[in-house]
Amino acid sequence: MEKELNIILKRSGIGRPKKHKDILRGLGLTKVNKMVVRKDTPLIRGMIKKVPHLVEVLE
Repeated sequence: MEKELNIILKRSGIGRPKKHKDILRGLGLTKVNKMVVRKDTPLIRGMIKKVPHLVEVLE
């Protein structure tokens, strides 16, 4: 069984570079304190690594 990650948007993407906004949109995070569940894959881990200051990850 594949592990899952709970990803919570803790800080807004407003005023951030377009790249960061695109990553948040790709993860499905649109509003502050919204939580999404994603499978633990290298692709998702890489996206999280680009915006660790904006998100919180619960395994």
